[in-house]
Amino acid sequence: MQEHLNPPLVPGNAPRRAAAIVASAADISGAELDYSPESIDLVEDIVDGLRAEGVTGEHMAEPLIAFGCYIGEILTRHVGGAWRQAPMVSPTAVPLVVELPDARGCQPID
Repeated sequence: MQEHLNPPLVPGNAPRRAAAIVASAADISGAELDYSPESIDLVEDIVDGLRAEGVTGEHMAEPLIAFGCYIGEILTRHVGGAWRQAPMVSPTAVPLVVELPDARGCQPID
């Protein structure tokens, strides 16, 4: 997923991307994303709705990244994780992970 995002996808920008998709979801569909683990179901419904409307992968890339940042923010808030730069294992790898308190890395954007 080699995206040229503005601002770049770095640990400090992930919470802002999450907040932006929360605002967009509220504006577009009236969805109230509250950073609760239960809201993940709502994110899945929104993404499924976009697919059902025929939104292409190219047009879904940035929203999916933002929703991944939102899921990551749920982890940071409820599990105590922190955004970290991921080791680049391939040119298409997403450059961020949420490092959990036990040092495991989660890739919510993937």
